[in-house]
Amino acid sequence: MIDIKLLRTEPDIVRENIKKKFQDDKLPLVDKVIDLDKEYREAKQKAEALRNKRNVVSKEIGMLMGQGKKDEAMAKKTEVTDMAAELEALSVKETELEAEIRKIMLTIPNIIDPSVPIGKDDSENVENERFGEPFVPDFEIPYHVDIMEKLDGIELDPARDTSGNGFYYLKGDIARLHSACLSYARDFMIDRGFTYYIPPYMIRSSVVDGVMSFAEMENMMYKIEGEDLYLIGTSEHSMIGKFIDTIIEEDKLPQTLTSYSPCFRKEVGAHGIEERGVYRIHQFEKQEMIVVCKPEDSMKWYDVLWKNTVDYFRSLDVPVRTLECCSGDLADLKVKSCDVEAWSPRQKKYFEVGSCSNLGDAQARRLKIRIKGENGTYLAHTLNNTCVAPPRMLIALLENNLNEDGSIRIPEALRPYMGGKSVIEVPKK
Repeated sequence: MIDIKLLRTEPDIVRENIKKKFQDDKLPLVDKVIDLDKEYREAKQKAEALRNKRNVVSKEIGMLMGQGKKDEAMAKKTEVTDMAAELEALSVKETELEAEIRKIMLTIPNIIDPSVPIGKDDSENVENERFGEPFVPDFEIPYHVDIMEKLDGIELDPARDTSGNGFYYLKGDIARLHSACLSYARDFMIDRGFTYYIPPYMIRSSVVDGVMSFAEMENMMYKIEGEDLYLIGTSEHSMIGKFIDTIIEEDKLPQTLTSYSPCFRKEVGAHGIEERGVYRIHQFEKQEMIVVCKPEDSMKWYDVLWKNTVDYFRSLDVPVRTLECCSGDLADLKVKSCDVEAWSPRQKKYFEVGSCSNLGDAQARRLKIRIKGENGTYLAHTLNNTCVAPPRMLIALLENNLNEDGSIRIPEALRPYMGGKSVIEVPKK
């Protein structure tokens, strides 16, 4: 959510930003908010003037009563009563206008960073840099589910019976490899100075409103029926929510946190749920990074975060690249974002395994996350990034470490978490 002062004083900047995001249908909202804001401030000023007048008249009543002028005092009392009724009506109007302004402001996109490439959708995202040499072996790489089934590591049919499409049972060494990726990611991030958290897996609607747009919420989140609670789609939601309505001393910044959680997503929309696969599913686990910092430091931390993910994947010998999200592919709260994509030797292309985002002060404004400095309080900046999200990570790991006989090489960094194993062998029939 942008600062309404910017909209009041520089509406053309807001309009141009909307155009850059190819959301021209939102252009009329700028003038609508300006009009509503003017009406709101006029009602507020009128109410303030009326309160001052009421205080003056109330004092006059006491003076008149002291002078024995009862009739004049009673007339003043009637005037005060009328003013009270008018104040009540103005208070209701202020509340209604404030709510309507906030509702619209939540839909106006954040001002993007000047470095963001302009483009309509993800087809116009821009490759930044590649890390590691992508390769394709001289034998055919099966679909990831076929690899797992050959290793007796996944059961899809029982999961459909218990839960439907978008769920799975992992078992044996594949389940262990899944957990190893997460355990290694936890220690990897701790070694980089991040504080480890396991957060609540459900959050209130007030936090949901603070961390994401309404459209994202509708397409992603599961609501707990009869409760003001939602299952989290990522631990970022809980972790940013942890700071709701707080004032952080400057010397306590930056806050650098890493959190583990299961994640639950509807996956409503064009992509849909895979019937046979673990790329797009309803339930998965993730190791996340979250930073709360001073505004002048947020771009520095943005670079630190995406590099952490690149370094994690490269430590497992998985080739990756970073892809800059263009303006039209940028979620409304984001200032800047890039995806980390892993190489798929089967598909001979890269696919998304993580996303790094700088949200500026958008979440902080919604959730009232402030910093206390020498010259008063100001809004923090928030950032988040995926370190690793199995089982999507498993696809990259399995394909890039597959042997011709169907066995899997275990990267050296994961071996301590796999009981020292260096290979996952194909079970003998």
